Amino acid sequence: MIRVTIFAVRYRKIRKTNLEVSEVGFGLWTVSTGWWGKFTDEDAVGLIRKGFDRGINLYDAADTYGNGRSEELLSKALGDQRDEVVIATKVGYDFYNHDGDRKGQREIAQDFSKEYIKFATEKCLERLKTDRIDIMQLHNVRADQVDTDEVWEALEELEQEGKLVCSGVALGPAIGWMYEGVDCVQRRKPKIIQHIYNMLEQFPGNQINASTYGKVEKSNVTVDDLGDFRHGRMTEEPELDTSFLIRVTHSSGMLEGQYTEDTVFAPEDHRSHRPKSWLINGLKKIKTLDFLTSPESGRTLGQAALLWLLAEKTVASTLPNIYNEDQLIEFTEDKPCLTSDELQRVDELFAENFGVEEDSSNYKGTMERESAA
Repeated sequence: MIRVTIFAVRYRKIRKTNLEVSEVGFGLWTVSTGWWGKFTDEDAVGLIRKGFDRGINLYDAADTYGNGRSEELLSKALGDQRDEVVIATKVGYDFYNHDGDRKGQREIAQDFSKEYIKFATEKCLERLKTDRIDIMQLHNVRADQVDTDEVWEALEELEQEGKLVCSGVALGPAIGWMYEGVDCVQRRKPKIIQHIYNMLEQFPGNQINASTYGKVEKSNVTVDDLGDFRHGRMTEEPELDTSFLIRVTHSSGMLEGQYTEDTVFAPEDHRSHRPKSWLINGLKKIKTLDFLTSPESGRTLGQAALLWLLAEKTVASTLPNIYNEDQLIEFTEDKPCLTSDELQRVDELFAENFGVEEDSSNYKGTMERESAA
């Protein structure tokens, strides 16, 4: 395969590593799980290769995406370009010994024992047909895994064996996990944390990002307390070395700017489980962001959403949902960065919930301050 060099993608270093990743990565969940539409192997491989031709070098898989399918697709698409790409994957869901059918994105049993982490990593290496994984993430860890030394020993040993270049965690599956994220950053100091974050859903991503600057700690982080952290406008360098991979960059497609009040999702699409109010209120919110897509800027809303994330220096890469070649082109075009005034205006809008009155969100994981021992 001959690589085309007409793209405008920029690259960032993952702190304290030799890995350099494209600011826009490719999350393989869209082409391997069936939750965002059906892709044949041929279609998926073709889209992955087109991403590579556009300059994308970061590909984020998980062993449980399609029960190994995402890794197999990546190997098929870019196996010959192994040294030109950065492979990220995840382990933690035991689909080998439990029902792996995740209809409606339901979770299956997890196993974070040292034995299982090493077993699952070997299986990932086999499917990827490689001798190393650049970024290994523990998939949707809970507070118990952050606390358990054996979990982190497993990752350290795999790195020492040369099977992993670096490691960290992915928080989820839904939005939340504030204490897990902050505690992990400050106590375990992983090279990578992947979490949900976007202009419409800044909590608790702001708190997790702020923890790298020492602005919040597990003992005092709250919904409102961010110290003097300001997304994209920090003049100081982070105190800690965790870099972030960001998913749900467009708030489940809302920030792509393509929805209307009449939009209907297919039954197998994960968005079909959301209430109608999510769609209606979301459309009201994005209307307030029109200033980001002025004719002078030349940006689409989808591009502005990524540029907002990339204004923050702790963000190494973004992982938008990519369904087709048009999106690949849109998300990898060179557009002007958001100004400080634009970033501040987004902050102000978020503080007032974009002028929309709605019920408080429900968050997963540990979201309340722990009582003093």
